[in-house]
Amino acid sequence: QAQLIESGGGLVQAGGSLRLSCAASGHTFTNQAMGWFRQAPGKGREFVAAINSGGVTRYTDSVKGRFTISRDNAKNTVALQMNGLKPEDTAIYYCAARKYATLGSLTFDYWGQGTQVTVSS
Repeated sequence: QAQLIESGGGLVQAGGSLRLSCAASGHTFTNQAMGWFRQAPGKGREFVAAINSGGVTRYTDSVKGRFTISRDNAKNTVALQMNGLKPEDTAIYYCAARKYATLGSLTFDYWGQGTQVTVSS
């Protein structure tokens, strides 16, 4: 049974940084694409960043230049480094895994429970 567990969320002032981590268990995701999504109050789930099995990345426009996604296949983990945080980044952040190695599609199949990120001004 595959499981994704997020950590690293918290409260930070605008302009600050946070690093989110996602640990996978029950399944090895080395050959599968991984990603991060977020959902703000009253909003739908939004794509944030993704990385394929070879390390190629993709970001939504609003976080380009500020967020960096990375993975450590040896540890079966994925991280999201968030710099220059803004109040509008406040949301629950979810780690996700895709059945396949590529990012030709943004359909993901496995989801974590989420971690709260709150950015104050």
